[in-house]
Amino acid sequence: MCPKQTPSQQRPLARKLRSSKNVCHHMDFRSKGLFSNDAGCGFRRNLGVLREILLNDDTIFKEVWTKMSKSPISYESGRLYFENYRCCYTSQQAKPRLMYELPKCSKAEKIEDALFLQSPLERTLPSSSDQQPSLLALSANSWLCRISPDTGDVLQRVYLSPQHKFRYLSWDDSQETIYAKSIQKKPSALARQAGLDVSVLMHLAVFQVFPLKLIGVLEISKQVFGNTVVDVALSQGVLVVSHSTKCVRLYSFERIIHMFRTKELVVGEPCDLSGTQGIVGEPPLGIPVNIHITEAPPVLFEVTYHEGIQIGGNPFHFIYTPSQKKHRGTHHICSLKDGTLAKNGVQDMNCCSLESDWILFHPDQSGRIIHVGPNIINVLKILTEWDGDNQSEIARDFSITAQRDQNSASQVTVTSSGRTVKRRVHQLDDDPEHETFRMVEYEDELDLLTVVVTRREESGEAAVCLHDNNNGTMMKRILLQESWDETYSHQLILDRDTIVHIEQGKNNNFCCHVYKMTPRHIKE
Repeated sequence: MCPKQTPSQQRPLARKLRSSKNVCHHMDFRSKGLFSNDAGCGFRRNLGVLREILLNDDTIFKEVWTKMSKSPISYESGRLYFENYRCCYTSQQAKPRLMYELPKCSKAEKIEDALFLQSPLERTLPSSSDQQPSLLALSANSWLCRISPDTGDVLQRVYLSPQHKFRYLSWDDSQETIYAKSIQKKPSALARQAGLDVSVLMHLAVFQVFPLKLIGVLEISKQVFGNTVVDVALSQGVLVVSHSTKCVRLYSFERIIHMFRTKELVVGEPCDLSGTQGIVGEPPLGIPVNIHITEAPPVLFEVTYHEGIQIGGNPFHFIYTPSQKKHRGTHHICSLKDGTLAKNGVQDMNCCSLESDWILFHPDQSGRIIHVGPNIINVLKILTEWDGDNQSEIARDFSITAQRDQNSASQVTVTSSGRTVKRRVHQLDDDPEHETFRMVEYEDELDLLTVVVTRREESGEAAVCLHDNNNGTMMKRILLQESWDETYSHQLILDRDTIVHIEQGKNNNFCCHVYKMTPRHIKE
């Protein structure tokens, strides 16, 4: 029997490690392997070192690569995709380089949409290919393909349907469940005259990932959900049905499976369903509908809105703009439990701008809310007493304000007689002559808010401001070399030591700019 160790002989807990050492000490310790054995501690420590280096005054970002394209450009986990995902470049090196280029294909075989699947770390999968990250791509001819992100090889193929044109891929539950959505069916006049069933609006094919496993295929029918239904989505196990009357209804997808799934299907195995025979996931059968919703399931939640509805927070709340005209321009934050409006739950920027303000739940899963206007960003938090039924309250956590001249609201004019005349000049809050917020993103690994600000002088000037996610303090400001034209769409990603700026230009051309972190003394 081993003697019990004294506290001085036991390995210190990860949280007890001293954090006062600088970056040089941390890097020296890392080279010697002197880190805690706790899972993920070394990775978190490395990201902390990277954050300190990135925010250092002697570190700059230099543009190292630019590439034009006539088709949209996508970025996923250190990889840039061009020509409808046919060409893949890695951005994880000093300069992006080509990883693979797939053969040119016909219009019917091109990739319409894709999702990047990260490999799970907590469990071992049956196949080694399932254990690796992959790109899940949906082609125009309804093939769902799992592609190696390093070589472009097809690891797995599933044929969805010869009849329904699937076009969109989305997450139901991130890195857990995905769904493919078909285009909306528009019946012809001949079909209506023949008395054919034209009530089916679209189809959804739902899968679990790692490994890829079919949950089911269901059809969205106007006979069940109403003639006003215009769109559907899946999110966190909830079927969200939108109507043309600006009404949204939520249903439990788990309950729908339990009530209406007629048979569980397995990809690659024979199927005999309602007289239809074949191999599931292979042509010519594809995947038949095995979730037949014959009646409206119980409604979990219903609300009428002017603009879209968002659900999030902790505990769950929802954000929407009521349909009444007097509420236009405001955002209401209510409890999902009973629909009660939170205290201070009406958020109104009172801004005068060409583009309206926007609001969203914070992507860091903290339950906070980000409200962005032309010249101010408010990060809000939800205060709730868990032991009681009291009304929740919305409080401001911190704010980020644009750098503007406070005296720009008025001008002083001197007449020929020497008389001073002050006149008020009414300017928009997003006037291009003043610093204006254009974009807010969150870098989860470095715990930084990435804010894009613009100010037009002779040409559109844009800067990337890095703010601390906990208090909003600006830690670094990075000027972009290219101009920023706010009339076109932009996408900006901070991924560790890399900044990727994807912009749409004239004539529907796209351009990708890649910046890399580098020490100031080797800028040239």
